[in-house]
Amino acid sequence: MTTTKPAPPQNAVDRDPHWAATRARLAARQRPVLKMTICDDQQVKDRLATAQYNERRARTAAESDPADKDLKKLLTAAQTELEAAQQAFDEAAIVLRFQALRRPDFEALKKAHPATEEQAEDGLAFNPETLGPELIAASSLDGITVDEATEYLTDWSEGEAAQLWDTAWQVQGETRADLGKG
Repeated sequence: MTTTKPAPPQNAVDRDPHWAATRARLAARQRPVLKMTICDDQQVKDRLATAQYNERRARTAAESDPADKDLKKLLTAAQTELEAAQQAFDEAAIVLRFQALRRPDFEALKKAHPATEEQAEDGLAFNPETLGPELIAASSLDGITVDEATEYLTDWSEGEAAQLWDTAWQVQGETRADLGKG
């Protein structure tokens, strides 16, 4: 025989300080943000990759023999180089930020760009060619305009244009929830 626990009265739930705090935190949440980082300086990128590799190797060596002072010195030097390489990369890089739209806004944007007959036959529900610049502009936290987005999607290499589009698209489905094991 199973028994069900009656629901607590709503006014008791409303007065619960834990639930009130949870509600306040839920109301204050920001929509997800994703970043796209562009660095055109190959030397800076190579320096960072090398510094990351050297730091990992030095850390592994130092962890294998914690008493070895020379390995600790090597690790410290590798960490210093990594910090300098990261700073150089951060100075050279361009970071574009995109925030998820409110769901109704995202749905309206997709509806405003219906698929062509050919695209619909291919199973698409919207026209990515016309939606792309609009979505990029609407979700950009850096003020990218529709005209600029169109220019980037046209002039950049296929891979970079695809990454721009993908970042603006992916943030729309970004989730920060964990269902947990409980």
